[in-house]
Amino acid sequence: MRFPSRARHWLARVSFLCLVVSSTQAGAKDLLAWREARDIQALVVQLEGWLDAKTDLPRRDTAPAIRLISMAHLARLAPIRAANEASHTRGLYDPDTETIWLVRPWSRKSPYDVSVLLHELTHHRQAEHGHWYCPGAQELPAYRLQQAWLNELGLEPNVNWIAVILEAGCTSRDFHPD
Repeated sequence: MRFPSRARHWLARVSFLCLVVSSTQAGAKDLLAWREARDIQALVVQLEGWLDAKTDLPRRDTAPAIRLISMAHLARLAPIRAANEASHTRGLYDPDTETIWLVRPWSRKSPYDVSVLLHELTHHRQAEHGHWYCPGAQELPAYRLQQAWLNELGLEPNVNWIAVILEAGCTSRDFHPD
């Protein structure tokens, strides 16, 4: 069937708009796929896929153990961190045991809580790849990925960037002038 020139132009525009709308919906669906994860392992699979696409850090052969803990338990695991950051610490990665500790209350339905898991998964990848002058040097890239993930959802992380940059600098903190 042959359409007049004006009709062909209109049909092409409508077809293009349909394609854009369907690809936008597919992109939004992919972006929100984490919400459909049936458990934390399925959520990790979603987040690992995102990290594969957004970072050069390769995926580890072994998945980390993931444990939910109370703030009191965190204080026993990392007393200095818990004391310095009070109740702001929401997760911790232990490279020796390859364990991610998530502080309760934690929900796989909350994008902010999920971003903490993403941050700690980044540390799991960093533990095997790359050279870090100090553990704090890993924080800036992990926070940047966490920020990028939240930004894709239209959200902003609540991060003290000055503290993160200072920690990433690996400088001594205990200066005592003589």
